[in-house]
Amino acid sequence: MTRNDRMSTHRPGWRLTPARWAVAIVAVLAVAISVWQLEDERRGVLIEPLTGTGTTPATVYRLRDAPPAPVVIVSHGFAGSRQLMQASSLTLARAGYAVVAFDYEGHGRNPVPMSGDVASPDGTALLLMDETRRVIDAALARPWADGRAAILAHSMGSYIAIRQARQDDRLAATVAVAMSSDDVTASEPRNLLIVNGEWEGRLVGDARESLQMADPAAQFGDTVGDPANGTGRRAVLAPNVEHIGVIYAPTMLREARRWLDATFGRPQSQGPVAHMGGWIALLLTGIVALGWPLARLRGKMHDARPEPLSRRRFLVVALLPAVVVPLVLAPFDTRFLPVLVADYLAVHFAAYGVVALGLLWWWGEVRWPGRAEVRRILVLAGLVAFYGIGVFGLAVDRYVMSFYPVPVRGVIIAAMAVGTVPYMLSDALMVEGGRAPLWRSVTARGAFLVSLGLATALDFERLFFLLIILPVVLVFFLLFGMMGGWVGRATARPAGAGIGLGLFLAWALGVTFPMFQA
Repeated sequence: MTRNDRMSTHRPGWRLTPARWAVAIVAVLAVAISVWQLEDERRGVLIEPLTGTGTTPATVYRLRDAPPAPVVIVSHGFAGSRQLMQASSLTLARAGYAVVAFDYEGHGRNPVPMSGDVASPDGTALLLMDETRRVIDAALARPWADGRAAILAHSMGSYIAIRQARQDDRLAATVAVAMSSDDVTASEPRNLLIVNGEWEGRLVGDARESLQMADPAAQFGDTVGDPANGTGRRAVLAPNVEHIGVIYAPTMLREARRWLDATFGRPQSQGPVAHMGGWIALLLTGIVALGWPLARLRGKMHDARPEPLSRRRFLVVALLPAVVVPLVLAPFDTRFLPVLVADYLAVHFAAYGVVALGLLWWWGEVRWPGRAEVRRILVLAGLVAFYGIGVFGLAVDRYVMSFYPVPVRGVIIAAMAVGTVPYMLSDALMVEGGRAPLWRSVTARGAFLVSLGLATALDFERLFFLLIILPVVLVFFLLFGMMGGWVGRATARPAGAGIGLGLFLAWALGVTFPMFQA
């Protein structure tokens, strides 16, 4: 497909340098130790599905053979799922609570899209409140529930939880993590604990204001009122964490457990909280690092490297689509998928890739390879995609968030692939499979991020949610763009790495975006 592909020769065998052997050994140890620690957090906790919730997937976490206990409903934030809240679910289950975590409509493995007006307090929010109420009803009907209940929620979930708690007398306490809500009053909801990350900017001020509604002199760490009679108020900052890190922060987990113990008049729990954030980071880092020695799995490729694109031509290929694509797409209605802004993103990826590949073809950088070479490229693409989806994805799905979708998301993944494959193919060719100077990689990928920002600025109301996905794309470039470079340099087949990463990116985006049906 490229001049590199045509001029390659293959030396069979997998020969690793001592450095690659060392990285492989360390990476495998990191993965093994992380999995051991993460599985240890689940040991002794019965984890099973909760039925009776309609189409809403829900999971129960509780101690085996424990007497009936208060139920704690755990709800995730926007673009999250039950798995993201496991640290809270496991910590509270080990403290003796019956914990029920669920996937909101449009999220995780919930097959029903969100609907209504996301911009209206009386739109989508009311539908998600109805769903929360169904989960509470199903949980309290079980023999392991003692009739009392509370709710712990993150970000968007806290907005729904606070509104629900104000209307549902069964909820004796609300733990709002990374709280985003304007429905708090001096006395409602009952027994409100707010835990925000120290690095959450505006939300820090919102938490302080909510606490001071009950007592203007109160500061972070002060308890206002009495949780035993339902008048408790407290706000705490978890140190050195942001909007996602606060989910795993030991401060948050201890505060939530202590607050619920006080609410239900239970002895203060003294056991350890679930330590998952660091082990998850180590696990995913180990899997990515293992890609460096594994890149040699199909043997070392040697080629007579042709002249790379001139500086001028490279800048044209890298920068022209960044300006042209958002301007050309701005007048068109690209809404054809039941997913917020994913349809536009798929079209943006596709147009960007087509323009860049067209320029590369015009200058003779792209040629269709022979049948045997096509087969090798596709095999390599399949291996790269399998490693991302089947290995990295397996760890993500068990410990981080839903990564293996319900069937309805297959259409979304396929539509995303129509865009991400040509884009990642053009990206791999531009950076010469990772052999181009670093400034070229930074320029090419930075230009794409800028183009998404320009598209958002041109239609902010419709494409606002693109801003949420920008960090995901950036992390993808940093981690898997680097892995693609390892594969490209080891095999001299940038096309295979690009196509494989395009398939993986389509899958990751297709399972991440919340489904929404207007």
